[in-house]
Amino acid sequence: MKALFDKIKLFVLDMDGTFYLGENLIDGALEFIERVRETGRKFVFFTNNSSKNGAMYVEKLNRMGCRVTCEDIMTSGDVTVEYLKTNYPGKKVYLAGTPALEEVFREAGICLTKDMPDVVVVGFDMTLTYEKLERVCTYIRQGAVFLATHKDINCPTENGFIPDCGAMCAAITLSTGVEPRYLGKPCGETVDMVLARTGHKKEEIAFVGDRLYTDVATGVNNGAAGLLVLSGETKAEDIEKSDVKPDGVFDSLKSMIDYL
Repeated sequence: MKALFDKIKLFVLDMDGTFYLGENLIDGALEFIERVRETGRKFVFFTNNSSKNGAMYVEKLNRMGCRVTCEDIMTSGDVTVEYLKTNYPGKKVYLAGTPALEEVFREAGICLTKDMPDVVVVGFDMTLTYEKLERVCTYIRQGAVFLATHKDINCPTENGFIPDCGAMCAAITLSTGVEPRYLGKPCGETVDMVLARTGHKKEEIAFVGDRLYTDVATGVNNGAAGLLVLSGETKAEDIEKSDVKPDGVFDSLKSMIDYL
């Protein structure tokens, strides 16, 4: 394991279930960040949680004692914006997302509409209403492209789990018969964004998180490392049943400190 850590120059850290649960830091998280900095390595946060924008995550982390800037934060919403700009430039988009995600899209110049769009995007919409759900399904049936910011099924909180984007999309798929094109982790577009923004090579990067099918899969399926922490969604017994096998398994970020 030490040989693996010796190669890692950049840790791409999940947040929900990895660095904190709700408003509570996970024990050892700040100490891990301090040790990464002490050893000359780098870190960035990448969350699939598209309900907030980068500035909101910066405020939250700073409030918790972790000093970061917007340059240290990436989200599945950011990846989705880049995907739209590259593949659907100028197209009209109906977004089922929070006001914070709408702000990200508008600031990036994405053309949002409530009329018949070319593309429907579903995020982790904590303001989801039946009207939005109805519009999404109607537009998809009428031929709009169906994209989703990420595939996480549940979002861990300090009080348990709440339905995430993947669960919302499952309802839409059941109604329409159409599967979305998921973005965020574990898709290659996420790795491409990390490489472009940081300048690191894949073999120097470890994706760290509490989900096998997103966080860990991003690394192991795309030429980087994938490290699992058991502080959130995934339990130890889930590993054997999963097709995704992590390069390392740890109780939490705190358990990784000795390898740095």
